[in-house]
Amino acid sequence: MPELRVGDMAPDFTLPATVGDKVSLSDYRGKKNVVLLFYPLDFSPVCSAENRECAQLAPGLASDDVAVLGVSVDSLWSHRAFAEKFGISYPLLSDFHPKGEVAKKYGVFLEDRGMAARTAFVIGKDGKILDIVKSDVPVARDIAALLEKARAA
Repeated sequence: MPELRVGDMAPDFTLPATVGDKVSLSDYRGKKNVVLLFYPLDFSPVCSAENRECAQLAPGLASDDVAVLGVSVDSLWSHRAFAEKFGISYPLLSDFHPKGEVAKKYGVFLEDRGMAARTAFVIGKDGKILDIVKSDVPVARDIAALLEKARAA
């Protein structure tokens, strides 16, 4: 699959979610900008810190026009425990089976490690990718800046 770039249409998907039954990216088209946060694993140190920060900042920095969706290869059961522990109210989506299918569509699945790379996509209401922010697995992203980008779009 060719690498996604700014301006490309974000691939649609439907995954099991901690909020509601399932979430599709197309649910937000025409309604909200989306911060799609791919992260390696629930309960790992950097992923825990990022998601905790996002849960704290999103109510103030996101707006009615911005949705945050977290995605990892963890099971829905792991996501539910993770969300409860860190007070995460935005949907965490389980890319568990087939493992990494959505991460592969976005070109961020690390086959040799069996998990998604730490990559964020800011997606506009029109479904087009506005920004892509990549980070090494052990390095946190600037969550406030991601939320601001989505809000400003």
